[in-house]
Amino acid sequence: MKPADIESLERATVEGVAPAGMMEIGGWLVPLDDGAIQRGKSAVPLRHDLDASALSEIEAAYWTAGLSPAFRVPDKPGLRAVRDALATRGYVTGKPTMVEVGDVDRLARLRDQPGELLTTPDDDWGAVFLGPGFDPEDGVSRVAALTRSPDAMYGCVREDGRTVAVGCVTFGHGWAGIHGMRTDAECRGRGLASQVLAALGRATQARGITRVFLQVEENNKDARSLYRKAGFQPVWPYRYWSR
Repeated sequence: MKPADIESLERATVEGVAPAGMMEIGGWLVPLDDGAIQRGKSAVPLRHDLDASALSEIEAAYWTAGLSPAFRVPDKPGLRAVRDALATRGYVTGKPTMVEVGDVDRLARLRDQPGELLTTPDDDWGAVFLGPGFDPEDGVSRVAALTRSPDAMYGCVREDGRTVAVGCVTFGHGWAGIHGMRTDAECRGRGLASQVLAALGRATQARGITRVFLQVEENNKDARSLYRKAGFQPVWPYRYWSR
């Protein structure tokens, strides 16, 4: 990807999850938040060729805000000095995650019968995040963040009056971003997530936006298989760094 595309994607990623505050320091985007969504509270480089010179200032910004410093660093050669410096400072990595970019038209065609689209998430949409198998505190935080996203649409599938699958698409910087994909534990394996994705793809088509991205844990084989069918391909991996 071109440097301008990398920067616009990262800006869209962070703004889509609506952190409480935001700073820019030395080529890094520094979201300030205490919620559950890690990409909304981890500093991320806007280029893949930065050195480690801004790390101390970023740490100070988090401490001043009463937050623990955290970083989201792509596994790219041009950021090796950053990763080495974080390790020296005592940071450790979490699970590897993939940034994937897709084809909007293919996403919209994923299912003939897409899910329902909402301009504002209702209580039933949020309740899916609180169901069995999900951490309720984490769920409340994610619903709050996605609900306050500055420009978003919400997808869902309902069965017998109950919402059983949900997702969200946010818009910004020329990108659509897929977030918050959740399916009720008792309803998985039936293609409900693909209906939600198709609805979000059609919402993106209606905006005339041609670029779409998402982020998925590298070892989440089921999700990555679904996203491949929807036309997504990996562009780079990253890891979260925290103390």
